[in-house]
Amino acid sequence: MADREVVFLTREVNIVTIPDGNHGTLSKGQEVTIHQALGSNYTVVTDYGHMVRIAGIDADALGKETQHLQTLVSETDRRAVEQNCWEVMKTVYDPEIPVNIVDLGLVYHCSASPNASGGNDVHIQMTLTAPGCGMGPVIQSDVEKCVRALPGVSSVDVEVVLDPPWSREMMSEVAQVQLGLF
Repeated sequence: MADREVVFLTREVNIVTIPDGNHGTLSKGQEVTIHQALGSNYTVVTDYGHMVRIAGIDADALGKETQHLQTLVSETDRRAVEQNCWEVMKTVYDPEIPVNIVDLGLVYHCSASPNASGGNDVHIQMTLTAPGCGMGPVIQSDVEKCVRALPGVSSVDVEVVLDPPWSREMMSEVAQVQLGLF
């Protein structure tokens, strides 16, 4: 988002403060500036200068519409579920970096295993840009929620690993270009 947009919240919303990951609320009528609108969440700056994240389900409070992913396949076999997992993980962003976590190189592994109930158990290994990242649990939860909502998924295990440690060489070329590093 090149231009910053100032909006007044139309209702109270839950927020996550950046970078510490604490939860709170903003009041109806509060002025915020939309800093980043990527994936399904919004990074905004309050009139007090605090950077916070507003979940996509609360887009209406910003006068926006909830985004829906159009690239998912309808099948629920193992391969289709894995493909859908990768697609929805591309909608998860670090709220401070305008690159999705897949292109950022934070997702190391994703696999689906058929289970006895006819669904799939999904296991994901991911890392963080820094071991003490306050937003780590929030990003991990975002991944779990978006994958759990997919058809054919029975359970999700999102494991945060710190070995190997993340480095900028893990980013895709697209991400490096987006960030002016290539």
